Amino acid sequence: MGETKKDVSRREFIIGSGAIFAGFVVPGTVGNEALVDKPATVENLAPSAVPPAASASYLVVDSKKCSGCLSCMFACSTVHEGVASLSTSRIQITQNSLQPFPYDLAMNQCRQCTDPLCVNNCPTGACKVDAANGNVRVIDQAKCIGCQTCLKMCPHPAHRAIWDVASKKATKCDLCTNAPFFNKPDASKPQQACVAVCPMDAISVVKQVPDQTDDRGYDVNLRKKS
Repeated sequence: MGETKKDVSRREFIIGSGAIFAGFVVPGTVGNEALVDKPATVENLAPSAVPPAASASYLVVDSKKCSGCLSCMFACSTVHEGVASLSTSRIQITQNSLQPFPYDLAMNQCRQCTDPLCVNNCPTGACKVDAANGNVRVIDQAKCIGCQTCLKMCPHPAHRAIWDVASKKATKCDLCTNAPFFNKPDASKPQQACVAVCPMDAISVVKQVPDQTDDRGYDVNLRKKS
C-alpha cells in the first residue's frame, strides 16, 4: 500500500482564533499597507513548491529481528534529553499482542521523507532541513512554538515527531547529529545511539533512499548481516 499524504493546506491550520497584528503608519505611506514586523504564523507562508534536498542517511529496521526490548528507546532519550524516558524517544516500538507475528510489533522511526510535510508546513521554520549535517530533517527547539503542526502533518501512524510534555515543544529524530549526551565512538562504529545499542542488529543506517511507495519500505531484511 502506498503512502498517502494528508491533503491539508496551511490555511486550514490557524493558530488560536486569528492573528492580530499591531502596526503603525509611517509618514509618507498613507494609502499603502503599513509595514509591520509580523509574528510567525501560517498566514503568510506557502507550502514548498519543490521538495528539499534528500537526506544523506536513513534509518531502516527489521521488525522480524526486533525483540521488543526497548533498548533503542531508552538510548535515544538518554543521549538527547539526558534522561531515560520512553515518552521522549524519537524512535517508538509499538506492540499488539493480538496480532500474529510479525505484525505484532512495529518499529516506528522517522523516515527523513523526501517530501517532508513536517518541514513544508512548519509555520516558523523550526522544522527544517539541516544542510550542514547531510540534509537531515530536524526541529530547532529555539524556533519551535509548540503548535504541533509537525505532528498533525506527519502521514505515518504513529506520527514521527514526538511531543515533549515538559518543554511543550516537538522533537524528532536527527540521526544523532545533535545528541548532547552521546559520547560517540570512532567513525568506524555506529553514530546513532539506537543502532549502537540494539542487541539484535535490527536497526541500520543506509545511504540509499528507501522505497517511498510502500508503507513498509523502511522495514527491510537485515538478517543477511553477518
